Formats: sequence, structure tokens, C-alpha cells
Amino acid sequence: MSTAAASTRPGQVLADLLPASTVPGARLRDAALVTGGAALTGLAAQVVLPVPGSPVPVTGQTFAALLVGTALGAGRGFVSLALYALVGMAGVPWFAEGVSGVSAPSFGYVLGMLLAATVVGALARRGADRSVLRTAGLMVLGSALIYAVGVPYLALSTGMTLGSAVAAGLVPFLVGDALKAALAMGALPLAWRLTRH
Repeated sequence: MSTAAASTRPGQVLADLLPASTVPGARLRDAALVTGGAALTGLAAQVVLPVPGSPVPVTGQTFAALLVGTALGAGRGFVSLALYALVGMAGVPWFAEGVSGVSAPSFGYVLGMLLAATVVGALARRGADRSVLRTAGLMVLGSALIYAVGVPYLALSTGMTLGSAVAAGLVPFLVGDALKAALAMGALPLAWRLTRH
């Protein structure tokens, strides 16, 4: 069996394809991946497009969180997003619009990203990121999980009704989410195809 064929067997995520010949090497690799995933999410959160009438902006943060979960798998994806959340809660201004702490109305989306990264990571380990259609479903599910936590948090933190929170914290983002899903639909299956060569 060739090395390329062995490297893309079921049960793996993209991060598993990075070499680590020893246990300490694997731990170092995983620590670097987790830290890098948190940093990527923090940097992507700084790509901000304000939405008129909404306290929540469009950012690259959710896209980064879903990619981190998918590429790293459930365990490393969760730890990476937990690191991102904890560092932001500790005061590093790397949440959307350069804020930190738990008082921002958009903090619920950060919590939703923890859940989403874990779920999409588990599904990626089952091969959900290896075809265009399955990747589309993976991104839709991940986005839905982020909203399932973020929108109620937005309502509670601002005193909005749930309907108003949906209008301000979900509806304006659907087109952007479709574009992000389209990017992932191309990038992730392509990455798997490239690993076979």
C-alpha cells in the first residue's frame, strides 16, 4: 500500500496527515495546531463588516472556527476554540471588533463555535469533508449550531425578543454564510484530493 493511500484512510482529519514520528513530536504538533487554530480564529475575527441595525458584525471568525474544527478534528478543534475563548475572556481583544470578555452581545457566537468545532470535527473524522455536497452539509450544520447558541445569547444579553434577535443576529448573515460554505466546499475536498497525490 502506498504512503498516500495510507495517509487518507477513513477516521482521519487533515491535521492527522502532518508527520509526527514520535509521541513527543505528535504532542508538539498538536499543541502548535491548537494554538495556530486559536490564532487564526482571532485574526479572522478582525475582518469585520458592520451590519446596520445589528450589534453583531459579519466577520471571518465563524468561517475560521468551522475550518479549524474540520481540519483538526473534534478534540483538537474544541481545545483550539476553548483556548480562543479563554484568552479573549482573559482580556486579549481578539473577539469581533477587537473586544474581549463575556459582556459583548456576540459572545454567545463564540460559545456556539466551541460546539460547532467539536461537531464538525467529529463528522470530518467520518469523512464529511471529502466531497463537495457533504462539505456543504457540514458547513450548514456548523453554522446552525453557532446560531443555536449565539442568537438566544444575543436576545438575553440585549433584552431583545427572540424574533428580534433572529432578525438582527441570523437573517443578515445568511448570504455570507452561503459564500463561506461555497469556499469550504471547494477548499476542503481539494485538500483531500491533493493529499492523494
